[in-house]
Order: sequence, then structure tokens, then C-alpha cells
Amino acid sequence: MSRPALIAFFPEASFGAALNCVGIARALRARGAEPVFLCHPGFTGVFAEYGFREYHLSPARLAGSGDYWQSFVDTHLSHFDQTPLEQLRSYVAPTWEAIVDTVIAVEDSLESLLAQIQPDLVLLDNVVMFPAILRAGVPWIRVVSCAETEISDPLIPPPLSGLSPGDQTGRAEFETEALAATKAAHDRYNGFRRQRGLRPLPPGMFLENSAWNNLLLAPTAVRYRRAEPLPQASFTFLEGCVRDEGAYDPPPLPDNRGPLVYMSFGSLGASDIPLIRRMIAVFAGIRARFFVNVGGYLDAYHDVPDNVLLGSWFPQPAVLSEAQLFIHHGGNNSFCEALFHGVPSLIMPYCWDGHDNARRADDTGCGVMMHRSDWTPSELAEVIEGLLDHAPMRAHLAAVSAAMKADPGVERAADAVLAAIGRGGNDRTDQA
Repeated sequence: MSRPALIAFFPEASFGAALNCVGIARALRARGAEPVFLCHPGFTGVFAEYGFREYHLSPARLAGSGDYWQSFVDTHLSHFDQTPLEQLRSYVAPTWEAIVDTVIAVEDSLESLLAQIQPDLVLLDNVVMFPAILRAGVPWIRVVSCAETEISDPLIPPPLSGLSPGDQTGRAEFETEALAATKAAHDRYNGFRRQRGLRPLPPGMFLENSAWNNLLLAPTAVRYRRAEPLPQASFTFLEGCVRDEGAYDPPPLPDNRGPLVYMSFGSLGASDIPLIRRMIAVFAGIRARFFVNVGGYLDAYHDVPDNVLLGSWFPQPAVLSEAQLFIHHGGNNSFCEALFHGVPSLIMPYCWDGHDNARRADDTGCGVMMHRSDWTPSELAEVIEGLLDHAPMRAHLAAVSAAMKADPGVERAADAVLAAIGRGGNDRTDQA
């Protein structure tokens, strides 16, 4: 009897990517495959908790750890009030420098682990290519778990821009500035690729598409129209990639009246304690229950209103199945989960593809985009209450949810992975 297909998942050091991969891995395990996870420092135990074997990258202090990225975000909190164009110099460029640092730091460890594991396929959920993956000589699949804007097209706004389709003036300005802002990091990255025997990538590109398949977490309801349709043989659109966390029974609050609103600014955004305190003060005056994810900062909050529950972690998909509104930062994982459960989004983006998803939610009638901090208490309360009472949006999202649940993204992704293993072969086009 042949052994089960061994699939090595390598998500970036964020819980959004990590938990997307967990959903796909579960679907593959149910089909008899053996998924394993390559872990950045700081994610030890995350995948083991779901019953998967972990392999840990070293050294432990490299720039891919959760602590590193939390510290990085904390130093940039003031930049998150800027426009996407302004953030290119203040935040995006330093982020790409840090990402390139991570690629270089993990290369030897990653190459050693892949040689040890000898997977049948590597599934990469990241924004950058790690040369060790191309050099491993096995099929690999790219997961585009950020916004669809990562895969460029003349009709689609540039990634991280927060622009609507058709804004050609804004597009030209943003693309020019983005290339200039990221040039130093891109040149350094291409230099490292050459050292590892790989071809350089074009300006602005840090990750090539896979010849085997590329999975896009872009549900039909928010998908863009493309001038150049992506070939179905090598690009698979998923209706999100939402994992099942089981049923959720919301605990009662001292003031337990009204609809349930869930708020989370992602694994790193919880560090903006002053902003979250401002929001909680507004929540106190709204007839609703608010469950607020504050990460590891529970001790920073006192005198919590009776209609607010704070937590360091919530089973997000399960909570959303009971919620009537989701306030979040626009991470693609959060956005897809809101759509999957038919919940309107109030998106207050910080950075990266949060800007794109916030704009897309607004443009497609799936939610509302709002500046993360430039609001008065009455303005925030009015938006929240308006979304809770928005019957047409709720009806639209109920249809979106039904369509997504009828075509689970994790199952379609599992099909694509197993088909790629069946094709086998090796793509040598990236070799210098």
C-alpha cells in the first residue's frame, strides 16, 4: 500500500494565513492525505492544537516570529492613520525590508526541513517566495489569501491602494510611488534569489505564480471583472476558505439585550489599546451586545460596560455564525468569514490589503468602510446602528452566504492540491 500524500503547509506568520491553511489541511486529512506544517517562531502549538504535525524553523529569534511582528506593528501605529499612498513610504517599504530579512534568515532552516520531510507538495500561503521551496524539486501551490488585487490586471486596482476600479489617475500615481518605495527591498530580494540560483523577478513582484495551481480566496460576491481572465488550469477561485469551529453558545452579559456585534482587529491590531477603549465607550450607549477580541491585553481594560465582553481569543467563525455585525480591520480571512456567515462588515482598515477589502465591501454592498480613528462617538454609533438595521444588505448577504456554503472553499482547495500531486513533475522555469 502506498503512503498517504504528504503535504507541507507553509503559511506566513499571521493567524489569518495560518487558519486558512488549517481549513484546507482538515479537508485533505479527511481524504486520507497527511498535512504537516512548517512553523515560524511564535506559532509553535497553533497547528498541533488541530492535530497536525509541526516542523519548526530556527533560529528562534529570526524576523518571522510573532513577537517580532507585534513589535514592528507597535512602532508603526501612528502610520495607520495615513492614506494608502502615504503608507507606501512609512509602512509598506519597511515591511518589505522586514519580509526580505525573514526570507534570508529562514533559508537554510527551511531547506533543511524540506529535505528532511520530503513532501509530495508544498502549499505556500505568503506574499513572498522562499527560494528553498523552488529548489526543493517538488510541486508547489500558491495561496493568495490577501485580496485578489495581488494578481494584477488592467481593470483591477493596484494592491494595497484601497482604490475602486476605474480610478485610472489614482492608479497611475499609486503604481509609480509603489515601485519607487519598494525598489531597495526588491533589489535586495532579487540579489538573494540570484545567490540561490533563481531568476530575478520583475520590478514590484516578490512572488511568482505557480505552474501547478494558484488558489485565490476571492468569493464571487466581491470578485473583480478582469480584462484578461485567469486560466482555469492554473488558477482556482475559492469561495473563501472558512474552517468549521463548531457551535458557539454566546455567554450572557449583565446587559444581554439586543443583537450580537463581534469586533476584532486581527492578531496584531489589538495592541492599539487607546483606540479600542474609545470604541468600547461608544458601545456602552448602543442597545446591542459587543464581543471584543483584545488579544493579550485584557489587563489594560477596567470598568468594562455591562453590554461588552472582552476576550483574548474567540472562535471567530463560530461567533460570526451568531453575530449580526462584524467590526474588523479588513484582513481577507476576516472579510471572507463575514461573507460566509452573511454578516455585514464595518471595516476600519489599518494597512496592507485591509484598504482593498474595505473599499471592495463598500463598492459591492457587503459592508461599510470607515476611517479607523477619524470619527466622533456619534458618527461611529450612527454607522453601527445603521448597519444593524440595514435589511437590504442583510438580505443580500444571506444569498452570498448560501452560495458560499454550497461550494466550500476548503473542499475545492483540497481537490486542487490532490490534482497537482497527481500531475507531478517539476517546474524548472525559475532556475537562473
